[in-house]
Amino acid sequence: MELSMDKGNKFVEETQSPESAAAWKKQLDEFAPGSSDWVVGAVFGGTYQREGLELRDRQMLNMAALAAMGGVEPQLTGHIKTAVDVAGMSKEEVAECFVHLMPYIGVPKTLAAMRCMKAALEG
Repeated sequence: MELSMDKGNKFVEETQSPESAAAWKKQLDEFAPGSSDWVVGAVFGGTYQREGLELRDRQMLNMAALAAMGGVEPQLTGHIKTAVDVAGMSKEEVAECFVHLMPYIGVPKTLAAMRCMKAALEG
């Protein structure tokens, strides 16, 4: 798999607001300078560029993993926003993803995910 900063930067520009991208990059680079470059190149310019899954599928997987982890509400909110605004998911489909996860991740984590969904759709 070839990693590409150009493809990663293009993906970030297409899927995130400049303010959102600047915020997570600053947070990563504050104590680990250059680590945001790794995310852009390896994740957005590498993993996200692989064939086999559409962005919509990747967002569902991201939302499921983040909801199951808990404690990552800002990231979950961002991925919900991308799922709806960029990947074409409806709010009903996103909600159904979390309802489907409920028996696996529990009611408290599902409720937290729904709060993230509310924040993502209102913001």
